Amino acid sequence: MKRVFDWLHGTTFKLLSLAVVIFLIWGTLAPLETLLWWLSQDEESVNPDSSQPDATSDDDSSSTEASVNCYVVFLPGVGSYDADNLTEEESNFVDRVIESHPQCVSVRDVFPYSAANEGLVGERILAPVWNVIRQSDGLAYTVINIRNIWRMALSADPRYGTVYNRGIASAIIDRMNAASPIPPANQRINAIVMSTSGGAQVALGAVPYLEDWLNAQVFAISIGGVFAGRDGFAQANGVYHLYGTEDWIDDIGWIIFPSRWRWVFGSPFNRARRQGRYQAIETGPHEHDGDRGYFGEATVDDGTKYIDLTLEKLNALPIWSVDNPSTEQD
Repeated sequence: MKRVFDWLHGTTFKLLSLAVVIFLIWGTLAPLETLLWWLSQDEESVNPDSSQPDATSDDDSSSTEASVNCYVVFLPGVGSYDADNLTEEESNFVDRVIESHPQCVSVRDVFPYSAANEGLVGERILAPVWNVIRQSDGLAYTVINIRNIWRMALSADPRYGTVYNRGIASAIIDRMNAASPIPPANQRINAIVMSTSGGAQVALGAVPYLEDWLNAQVFAISIGGVFAGRDGFAQANGVYHLYGTEDWIDDIGWIIFPSRWRWVFGSPFNRARRQGRYQAIETGPHEHDGDRGYFGEATVDDGTKYIDLTLEKLNALPIWSVDNPSTEQD
């Protein structure tokens, strides 16, 4: 008992308590950035209905647009600090997806942890601070993860999620159009929002707005992602969760979000699961990241690379044809 009393008055406990206080204060202040961004927007910025243009009679333009009918948007995990910060493994993965599906273009410059799509080292008041943090390996990993986890929480929060997710959806459409001009509104497209780790929640949060603003089949692909069971499930044409048997982080979502518990029958997640619009698919012995992660170059016993196991499951999904019919929603 004396040891416990001494520990409670020791330096370690005080430092731990200070860290918890800072963490909670940081979370309390996290919505301010999103709210300030929202107040600075005009109607066109937050309702980009004109992003998918009306049909045009220009034959050359129409034929060019017709060659692209699919957009693969990749949102990274909570370790990301900028829109152009995909790891080498993630970039290689996206490249190989596009190689297998030449009718698709990739969109990989959306930062899912800022409603304004501004990276931590972009045009921010605290950019110099983030630059210093980014250059200190251990500290950078911890601080950036904590900061981005709070943004993921904003996406899942019914009080602030509407604003935050609308901003992300607007950024997705903007970067889609930059990657390849979005075809006219009479041409149906596929919008495939692919994500890993905490990016899965943000991707699902953006789905309702993408479905509303685009003439598109919208699919959400979680690759070892963590997500709630509220946003996006009612609007997506399909939600697919790829998970590895050695990925313990994958379990966090169904533990902390009640909307994913099986006995919460009326949640959007459980309704989508019962209707077959949500599927969980085991990919193999993947860990959450690293050489044995979903994009890893290590090999399993039969010599297959971990990244190839993921691609095999992904390419088999019924999401690559624009003619794939929508599932009726209740």
